[in-house]
Amino acid sequence: MKNKMSAPKGGARKGKGFLRDPFFVEDSKKRRKIDSDVIRSDDSDDDYGLAGKHGVREEEEAELVEETADEKRQRVARAYLDKVRGIAAKAEEDEEELEGEREDEREGERDSRVSRILQQEQLEDAGRVCRAIASRVQTPESSDEFRVLVKHRKSVTAVVLSEDDHKGFSASKDGTILHWDVDSGKHEKYQWPSEEVLRSHGARDTQGRATRHSRHVLALAVSSDGKYLASGGLDRHIHLWDTRTRKHIQAFPGHKGPVSCLTFRQGTSELFSGSFDRTVKIWNAEDRSYITTLFGHQSEILTIDCLRKERVLTVGRDRIMQLYKVPEESRLVFRAPASSLECGCFISNDEFFSGSDDGSVELWNMLRKKPAYIVKNAHALLAANNNIEQKDSGKIPNGHIENGDHSSGSYHCQSAHSWVSSVAVCRSSDLAASGAGNGCVRLWAVESETKGIRTLFDLPLVGFVNSLAFAKSGQFLVAGVGQEPRLGRWGNIQSAQNGIAIHSLKLS
Repeated sequence: MKNKMSAPKGGARKGKGFLRDPFFVEDSKKRRKIDSDVIRSDDSDDDYGLAGKHGVREEEEAELVEETADEKRQRVARAYLDKVRGIAAKAEEDEEELEGEREDEREGERDSRVSRILQQEQLEDAGRVCRAIASRVQTPESSDEFRVLVKHRKSVTAVVLSEDDHKGFSASKDGTILHWDVDSGKHEKYQWPSEEVLRSHGARDTQGRATRHSRHVLALAVSSDGKYLASGGLDRHIHLWDTRTRKHIQAFPGHKGPVSCLTFRQGTSELFSGSFDRTVKIWNAEDRSYITTLFGHQSEILTIDCLRKERVLTVGRDRIMQLYKVPEESRLVFRAPASSLECGCFISNDEFFSGSDDGSVELWNMLRKKPAYIVKNAHALLAANNNIEQKDSGKIPNGHIENGDHSSGSYHCQSAHSWVSSVAVCRSSDLAASGAGNGCVRLWAVESETKGIRTLFDLPLVGFVNSLAFAKSGQFLVAGVGQEPRLGRWGNIQSAQNGIAIHSLKLS
């Protein structure tokens, strides 16, 4: 019992000694001096107060790091809403009829205008509304023509524009990728990293005819936020670039054939790739990850397109255009009645626009398996145009004359000039364009009510038009031109200049 009682007494003595420690019981002179020094260092503005400033900076950085994804989305939404409110306020100031109204009525009108702007933009982004731009395009004057903005050493294979239409990206058969300004034409080149860096970013040694040294680029795509640029080509990899630093950040292997086409889903970092291996693969650029593979084509996939919905439109050499509904894990098959389809793109969620190697352009509807409207001989050769002009008093050929004999025995490279090699549609509008190697780019008006398309104007341009891109506003059209077609060398136009050409469009 004595031993048992001695332990608590010792503990009590030890505890009392702990409590009697002046550092914990009362503010000693030494501790008061330390606290005062810390306060002075935090309050001072001289060089000795840097520790306090760094502490405040670290706290601010910690607050930024602690921001969640939901908080970031709310912050971005508030900033965008303030921007729209500013646009609505400016429009309100320009209207003279609001001068005599009361302040509360003005606020109500401003809120309703903001609501209309947001709703209109949401419908346009979703592909559920069509802007009437084709009827506003004015007839080009004789002085209006394509001007060369950027030059490439070899034929341009792909051209894309950023979401704000201020920046553009182009790729060429020589393997170069350029980042250029739309207004000034100043451009910067993307530098390919070394083999060691590529392997560290996920690249693998390719097999077959393509080697890991191949830099032949066939496709480009830029994300909606402008952060990522994706490129693909003969090395069978999808390369991901940071547009702010122009640095290579990731290589996606997986395709067994050349990567022929790329597209980002609008408003997301979801990337779709099409290849000569007849498959479509889905990637996530933000997570640097592979998602899944889509099958269905029986031949090489040539072009791919996607809007905001998880629906992917692909065109292949098997005379088939397919619409993949990713969430439903289903697909719709559209069969071309003529030769091989060369290119295609969305007009809206339910309508598509395509071009064929027999020189025709087609308008498709999701409710029909065949084209709703076909314009044959859309890009007739110049010689054929001259003959037709003599007979029809300058009228544009409308499909009654074919582009020569397309039988297997007489098919020659001369007919490649009239292949419709590229098409484009101004987003959420009725304005479309098609390009070939016959010396012009043709503008079209899509008439959804009559389920037809009609010719607007021909814009002269020498060379194979391998890629087209409209500005979102519809104020200009960009074309990637080359002396050779994008996917081969079955034609050559020596007078053409390899590069990026831009044509302004005047809207009424």
